[in-house]
Amino acid sequence: MKILVTGAAGFIGLHLCRALLARGDEVVGIDNLNDYYDVALKQARLDQLHPLRGFRFQRLDVADANQMLALFAAEHFDAVVHLAAQAGVRYSLQNPHSYTQANLVGMTSLLEACRHHPLKHLVFASSSSVYGRNAKVPFKETDPVDHPVSFYAATKRANELMAHSYAHLYGLPTTVLRFFTVYGPWGRPDMAPWIFSKAILAGEPIQVFNHGNLLRDFTYVDDIVGGVLGTLDAPPTAEESDGTRADMSFAPYRIMNIGNHQPVRLTDFISTLETALGVPAIKQYLPMQAGDVPATCADTTALTQLTGFSPSTPLALGLEQWVKWYRHYHQL
Repeated sequence: MKILVTGAAGFIGLHLCRALLARGDEVVGIDNLNDYYDVALKQARLDQLHPLRGFRFQRLDVADANQMLALFAAEHFDAVVHLAAQAGVRYSLQNPHSYTQANLVGMTSLLEACRHHPLKHLVFASSSSVYGRNAKVPFKETDPVDHPVSFYAATKRANELMAHSYAHLYGLPTTVLRFFTVYGPWGRPDMAPWIFSKAILAGEPIQVFNHGNLLRDFTYVDDIVGGVLGTLDAPPTAEESDGTRADMSFAPYRIMNIGNHQPVRLTDFISTLETALGVPAIKQYLPMQAGDVPATCADTTALTQLTGFSPSTPLALGLEQWVKWYRHYHQL
């Protein structure tokens, strides 16, 4: 297939593009290369992709509606994996307008391009943050998600609803994937593995929020990619409505979790990272941070039933790979 990957210079974008190319797909990657974090890291990821057969890159902002329409008209994509977004819960407290532009305007531009140039399947990355402070774990796709506790989460939930409307109105086969705390080589500098590794190796204290009493469903990036590939190849179809299920969508649309379904306490995550680094951490214990949630855990039953795949990389193995990459990238 010819597949558009938005956010191709991102953390997950790199790994997904490599996997698609390895199986023989043609990939067009786009990214606006913004400066939310070091552009050199994004360029280094692209340097991994440029030599690979079947890959082409364009610097393009998904929020630019005219450029998106022109791209779709020229390329005739079979499928789209939409990863481009303004990420990060904490940054959404400081700069909410960037989330409006990237996540809401960008999603609208993408959906309009898909409407005018129909394709077989749209897959896009949502987030476990849409579950908010849901006290019931593991999180299941049918759980209520009406009370986001960060603006980032609110934009991601809005994206899900926007996509559903296009699936219903225009028959656009759409799969929403709620990612759970992704980590691994080439990860982002604003995420815990990078922040903690940098501080620990420098002998500086790390901030441990909620005094370490946080549970996170850390999911290794290769497992995320495996889930994306499996769902990409199985577009949803519309179901016949008998008019008796007000709680059910009959559009070609589905929502699925991708998570390791084995949540880890933050203190255990830090201990495992200390072992991988071979250096103890200096810990500064702090209260819960605004916009954060106490626990995440994915119910991946739907993913396994559809694809036969379930994330399973142990945290120790994943962090070992992370540290190996981090030391190599920084020549430590």
